[in-house]
Amino acid sequence: SDPRYVIYMGRDKHENEHLIAYGWPEDLWFHVDSHSSAHVYLRLPKGETIDDVPDEIVQECSQLCKANSIEGSKLSHVRMIYTPWANLKKTEGMADGQVGYHSRDAVRHTMVEHRVNAVVNRLNKTKVEMHNDPSELARLRRERDAAEAAEARRTREESKAAVAAEEKAARRERAEEEAAAAAALLSDPPQETPLRPPPTPAEQAAPPAPAGGGASE
Repeated sequence: SDPRYVIYMGRDKHENEHLIAYGWPEDLWFHVDSHSSAHVYLRLPKGETIDDVPDEIVQECSQLCKANSIEGSKLSHVRMIYTPWANLKKTEGMADGQVGYHSRDAVRHTMVEHRVNAVVNRLNKTKVEMHNDPSELARLRRERDAAEAAEARRTREESKAAVAAEEKAARRERAEEEAAAAAALLSDPPQETPLRPPPTPAEQAAPPAPAGGGASE
């Protein structure tokens, strides 16, 4: 219902395995809890996190999972789990399509009480068969990572250039202030206090002036 989001879903356990291997860090993974189901991935817009996803979108992905679960589709009050793709953990010995978690605390839950056919039918009408070849999924992931790395380099270069420009401006400002201070000293030299000449012999021999201003009788 929101064109900013794209939903991916594997048709079988083999495609589920490919999606596990080549998911994107910004993907959210949905599954029916405690039952087999399709693996549904929600690709988030750039800059969004799991906390930004509207509840309506969470419910749409959950409805799709329930509808594509043999057991879950027959049940009411089905619990769904979802977590970032980066939290999925695949270890040796796991069957195709089976995953664990790096952190249980990063797994969220929601309940689907019943199937909403209107939502499922609307999503099915927009379904497109694509990216079924694992080599294509791998290529798309490489392109995504390369674009992210290029953007990170560009950001670092822009930040470095901005710091250099600020330092250059600060040096120029200091130089201008120093030049202005030097010019002020040249145009207005400091005034010297004149020295008083020593008293002459006559001044030394003269009696001191009487103190006070009273008249004699």
